[in-house]
Amino acid sequence: MPEEPQPFFEPFPETQDQLALDPDVLARELAAELLGDPLDEIDPAEPTAADVARECDGGLDWLRGGREMRMQGLRVFCEHRDPRAVPLLLPLLAEGCPILRMSAVYALGRNPHPMAVEPLLGLLASDDNGYVRKAVAWSLSNYPDAPVLNPLIRALQLDVAAVRLWAASSLADASAAAPAKADPAAAQLLQTLRIDSEPAVRSNSAWSLGRLYPDLVEPRQREVVEALLHSLLLDEDSAVRDEARMALEQLERPEVLERLQTLVEEGLIS
Repeated sequence: MPEEPQPFFEPFPETQDQLALDPDVLARELAAELLGDPLDEIDPAEPTAADVARECDGGLDWLRGGREMRMQGLRVFCEHRDPRAVPLLLPLLAEGCPILRMSAVYALGRNPHPMAVEPLLGLLASDDNGYVRKAVAWSLSNYPDAPVLNPLIRALQLDVAAVRLWAASSLADASAAAPAKADPAAAQLLQTLRIDSEPAVRSNSAWSLGRLYPDLVEPRQREVVEALLHSLLLDEDSAVRDEARMALEQLERPEVLERLQTLVEEGLIS
């Protein structure tokens, strides 16, 4: 999945009543979330099973404590999976502090559970904090068997750029290997690739279309190829052009690779 780029939009408006804590502190902590998937920052060293068990035991104790302790516990379950955490994570989705809500959403992305589906979809539809909705859009990629397709499509159509970015990526995971879901997801991603104002959203849409291609049928597959070629040649942003080309190459279709080679020979791409 492409790395999440820096956003090109204004910070989400918040009021002091909504935040219920120092807005400068909140802004710094929330802005850090835009640097990418927090799970990408996990220490690559492989812990032993005993280490993980001890850390999860401690994380469960932290989740039962005060705010700072709960934050420590949430960090544990953004990294590790433990079904015992779910009953303690679910109530945090209703916390007044958006940092706690957002962190609980990420933890439930790492620890998916059917009981989390309804409250997560509720947050995506109505939470007044864009960073929380962004976290939900990411987490729903881990709920492919839940009814997340239409909520993600609506988010991709209507929400702010950071949420659209992750909705575009999550649609691929939520719809992969399910042709009934793949086609409507691809239809929206094609529209987003053509018209979205944010290059990062168009780039992730190109990536997702490449992922969904094997689960599509004609004429949708042909439409995907033509849309990716159009972006490769005409999108104003180089990152989108690069993502479109990579998606086309990874289709591994001889006729598509031949068209790319022709474009190279004609000097239209390098």
